[in-house]
Amino acid sequence: MPVLTAAPTEIYESGDSALRVVAISEASEQNWLTVHGLADWLESCGAEGLHGAVPTYDSVLVEFDPILVSARQVRAFVKLGLLELAHAGETANVPREFDVPVAYGGEYGPDLERVAQYQGIATDEVIRLHTEKTYTVRCLGAPAGSPMMDGPAFPKPVPRLKDPRLSVPAGAVAVAGRQAVIAPASAPGGWCVIGQTPLSVLNIRREPLVPYKPGDILRFRQIRSEDFGDFVGMELEPLP
Repeated sequence: MPVLTAAPTEIYESGDSALRVVAISEASEQNWLTVHGLADWLESCGAEGLHGAVPTYDSVLVEFDPILVSARQVRAFVKLGLLELAHAGETANVPREFDVPVAYGGEYGPDLERVAQYQGIATDEVIRLHTEKTYTVRCLGAPAGSPMMDGPAFPKPVPRLKDPRLSVPAGAVAVAGRQAVIAPASAPGGWCVIGQTPLSVLNIRREPLVPYKPGDILRFRQIRSEDFGDFVGMELEPLP
């Protein structure tokens, strides 16, 4: 993951055991690179009392043990990390790529027609737009490490369902607003489900529980509904 010039940031206390660092430049990509580069640095710096750093699109939550380290000391670690980023240039991390087979529509994508109608395009065009680009994993969300990604180039943002479903199956491929996601585990959800991958994304016997991380790249590929069973039991893995 390349790290360009670090974006300007603001630091806020979040309770008595965390700081929230927010990148505030006008360039969203620079903000994302900054908070994820900072999170990587904090995770590897070995500072006593730091529990972890959880990055999102433009902020990172830095968790610490207030008995072992003060908020003032953690703030100093954060500033040091930002200085390190400013001198780092580019990191050596190379994103991995994942191929994600998806059955669209029907029982696998109950909201495909809804999305097409709202966008004023055909269902085939929804599928084309969803499969024509590559997706960078921006951060991991709920439930169970869902890969949060910038969405397809639809004409309009996709509204969420007025009545969220009580259960969305594992592997559901969904869109909402200008974002896209895969559900690693069954859970309630209000995003529009346009398809489903037969691959297992979550593995509770694996560490980490999901195979991708922020900065990795996913590409969706359409498969026929009748071929869905051919992939069942297989896990999502990076391409060689």
